[in-house]
Amino acid sequence: MYSMHWILIRTIIMLSQVNPRVSRSSALASKATGYPIAKVAAKVATGLTLDQIPNAVTGKTTACFEPTLDYVVVKFPRWPFEKFALADRILGTQMKATGEVMALDRTFEGALLKAVRSLEIGVNYLSLKKLESRSLVDIAEALKKADDERIFVVAQALRLGISAEKIHYITGYDMWFIHKLKNIVDLEHQLQLKGLTEENIKLAKRYSMPDAVAAQFANVTEDEIRAFRDAMGIYPTFKMVDTCAAEFEAATPYYYSCYAEEDEVKTLGKKSVVVIGSGPIRIGQGIEFDYCSVHSAWALRKAGMNSIIINNNPETVSTDFDTSDSLYFEPLTVEDVMAVIEKEKPVGVICQFGGQTAINLAAPLAKRGVKVLGTSVNGMDMAEDRERFDELLASLDIPRPAGCIATSDEEAMAVSKKLAFPLIVRPSYVLGGRAMEIVYNEKELERYLKEAVIASPDHPILIDRYMVGREVEVDAIADGIDVFIPGIMEQIERAGVHSGDSIAVYPPQHLSQHIMDQIVDYTIRISLALQVKGSVNIQFVVSNNELYIIEVNPRSSRTVPFLSKVTHVPMVELATRVTLGECLKDMGFTTGLMPNKKHVAAKAPVFSFSKIGLAEIALGPEMKSTGEVMGIGKTYSEALYKAVNGANMRIPAGGTILMTVADRDKEESAVLAKGFMDLGYHIMATEGTGKFFQEKGINVEIVNKLHEQGKNCATVIRGGKVDLVVNTLTAGKRPERDGFNLRRMAVELAVPCLTSLDTAREVLRVFANRGKEGYHHVAALQDYDMEA
Repeated sequence: MYSMHWILIRTIIMLSQVNPRVSRSSALASKATGYPIAKVAAKVATGLTLDQIPNAVTGKTTACFEPTLDYVVVKFPRWPFEKFALADRILGTQMKATGEVMALDRTFEGALLKAVRSLEIGVNYLSLKKLESRSLVDIAEALKKADDERIFVVAQALRLGISAEKIHYITGYDMWFIHKLKNIVDLEHQLQLKGLTEENIKLAKRYSMPDAVAAQFANVTEDEIRAFRDAMGIYPTFKMVDTCAAEFEAATPYYYSCYAEEDEVKTLGKKSVVVIGSGPIRIGQGIEFDYCSVHSAWALRKAGMNSIIINNNPETVSTDFDTSDSLYFEPLTVEDVMAVIEKEKPVGVICQFGGQTAINLAAPLAKRGVKVLGTSVNGMDMAEDRERFDELLASLDIPRPAGCIATSDEEAMAVSKKLAFPLIVRPSYVLGGRAMEIVYNEKELERYLKEAVIASPDHPILIDRYMVGREVEVDAIADGIDVFIPGIMEQIERAGVHSGDSIAVYPPQHLSQHIMDQIVDYTIRISLALQVKGSVNIQFVVSNNELYIIEVNPRSSRTVPFLSKVTHVPMVELATRVTLGECLKDMGFTTGLMPNKKHVAAKAPVFSFSKIGLAEIALGPEMKSTGEVMGIGKTYSEALYKAVNGANMRIPAGGTILMTVADRDKEESAVLAKGFMDLGYHIMATEGTGKFFQEKGINVEIVNKLHEQGKNCATVIRGGKVDLVVNTLTAGKRPERDGFNLRRMAVELAVPCLTSLDTAREVLRVFANRGKEGYHHVAALQDYDMEA
């Protein structure tokens, strides 16, 4: 790894660090050049030399040939700041991105604009709405902030006439990059001045400017831009990534779009199917969906079809050039995806394995005449449209928590009085619980409406009564006649914690047979009513021994890889074959729940709070985890022990636990404190919590709160005297509050911090069983399959 410092006209190359291993940029470099670094390195490790290893892309050269590029590659990080409104967005030596996108084009301008619209951050161009009203002085000041929005600020500065030299002086951006950004801004001005001309549109498409954006600048409609391009014959062409700048013919169909003369695509013909990928890894839509895309591509090949993957994430297996029969590295927008479809003319498109990204493309593609394989667009909309879904559940006599839709702040406040607090509020059409919160009173609801969302007829918010209970999740495969359920998973944390942040267990450990039977019944009836063909995910809540539906997703979910691994059912393959028209019965599967395996598996979340300063770590309806681990064992405790340890929650025996909890949680916390003390742990507590414990006969050490003098929470944590913090929310998540600062301090000093008493209870269970004879077994996943 090297760093370059430009000083006047001299280039000084300084060695920053050397890592004798592959790095996170190795995948990017492999995808950018077509040169499989890890594959070649593995062969070198066996004793081969570079001249003995064939180049898999050309099939003619060897690995000792350095890649030569005739295109530009741009990598753009994907940050999770939309999940952490109060987080420190300044970029520095601490990595904060959760993922990245890669774009290829013949021009830097084109590659950059592709990368921007690949990010899926609510913008499709190098412009932020909130910057448009900012003054020249404000923009000049904003240039000084090295945050995730800086490149958008630079573009806005150029629009306002700030010179390239001044931008270079403030930001340190190289002049070459600033001039390239200015080319894009100059094109905007030309479109505004001259409108729809052949020269303007050709340059716009050469810079990969979307039709919708060009139409906005030229003051015409998107359809007029498309018609003009048709009349002028301005269409995208596709080039091959061949590692040798076309010196040798490439053997691998790995493409990117541009606007040039020659097209290098070898179409796969009528027996081809497009699989839409899931884009960049971010909170709520991670690598689990790439697993689904990859297994779908393999299933298509196994079924005798040619698979075509469209994706833009260099970190994934789906963008390996040998995973599918053809790979297109493109933004996942309607215009970009349609360009591929118009070129390849596939049998159809599968949208159910790429998360919400792919599902959101289903309706627009169908409107353009594309055949969406699997569940119909109507079925997808019925599951996601609140009013239609409520009507469906009512017709099936299946209950759900009482709720309403609000299209204005006033309506939201009126609805809250009918439903009664606490309430769960969220925008419609979301993934990962984005902007979802539990509010306990009118004041908190007013704050949510002011800071989190703006309710409108186009963007309604959903308001549901919050039901305290146990969440349950099901992934099933349906063919319109039969509904096969590989397994049921229950969440450890009670309802209100996002399922992606909760520990999930298969098979369920706390559900009655009556509830299990109801879950199966509801799953079958809903899947058939929606005419699901492929994957479906349903989330339930059990409250007061009554079962309610939370939501239905007619697509694969983040739990599909977990459930597939622990049940040994090839769920994605089955779903893919169903989308192609096969029946479950012909594949040997029938309606109902598959018998539970003899082993137990637990899925535990992994968080990256230490990477993002000022991020609130308390768990709630909004997903915050960036990954997960799985533990599998012969017993529930063993599986949980492996999962908790895999998530790096390692607490020494006989250590110290600091507890400070909200008043509503003190009764339950006292039981936990007693349990930990019986296991030999020392308990510290703040005054309110400690006195409550002492009144219950629990001998604890009382320490002061953070803002109080003497021996307080800060001194004991910084002094290394605390091994675990248990802290539940009192009132609010503001940085100025004591609880917020305590949680942040624990994270930054690498002290495990639990904000859910359910998690703490299960951790207690793990510790109570730790050390028992025969408690910890080591076995391959295949061995568990043989035992089942």
